[in-house]
Amino acid sequence: MQWELFKNETWMHHINPSLKLLGMIALFISLLFIHNINIMVYLTAFLLLVYLFLTGQSYKLKLILLIPFFFLFFTSAISMIFFGKGNTTWWQFGLIHITEESFYRGVHLGLRSLSIAFIGLIFALTTKPVFLFYSLMQQWKLSPKYAYSFMAGFRLLPMIAEEYLILRKALLIRGVEQKNGVKTLLKKVYYYSIPLLSQSIRRAHRIAVAMEAKRFNQKAKRTFYYELSYSLRDGVFVLLFVMVLGIATYLGIHYPYIDSTNVRY
Repeated sequence: MQWELFKNETWMHHINPSLKLLGMIALFISLLFIHNINIMVYLTAFLLLVYLFLTGQSYKLKLILLIPFFFLFFTSAISMIFFGKGNTTWWQFGLIHITEESFYRGVHLGLRSLSIAFIGLIFALTTKPVFLFYSLMQQWKLSPKYAYSFMAGFRLLPMIAEEYLILRKALLIRGVEQKNGVKTLLKKVYYYSIPLLSQSIRRAHRIAVAMEAKRFNQKAKRTFYYELSYSLRDGVFVLLFVMVLGIATYLGIHYPYIDSTNVRY
């Protein structure tokens, strides 16, 4: 999964991955308890700025990655806006009932979805999976047999994708892919699933035997190729997101865009 995603690194790429994961989880949980739409507007804007300027990727890639999440924002907001409840009716036609309360509630829900998407994108674009598992083993004492199993699984995904393409080309040559119908579709599932599943079982067995030979099933102290630790950048990371959350809360309370302070009511 690393391809060219990490060629333009910023200081956020060098933050301890386990601390970054903990910080993102804490920020995600805090989002669930924010019901003031003004705070959510500021927080979403700050997270967007962090995503645009601190992830180190090209702006073209960042904008492409945002397309499905803006669609998610629209769909999650519109469902609440059209069919929500409220006292101040703006427009009503049949089952569609748009009220002031439902509009603010829908926008708040959409902004929350967008903020969660920004958190996930920031973490994914600034964290290498290998470093994450090494950090979990060293700082959080995750058992190596689980960490290395996950890393092996990541390495197997491109191999499975390559096998799928080979199977697809073979079936295309034999004319299976050119046929339509339910019966052909069921045959395709059979043709794809059995070879891919059998090859995956063989690889999993070989990996299990290799890990057992290397004594991953024993609780012994191990050495690591990558030594990860905490640094000053980790403190800056924590301070940054505490400031983002604090400033967004302050601005949302003292400089609101909307009179509504609690979209639940």
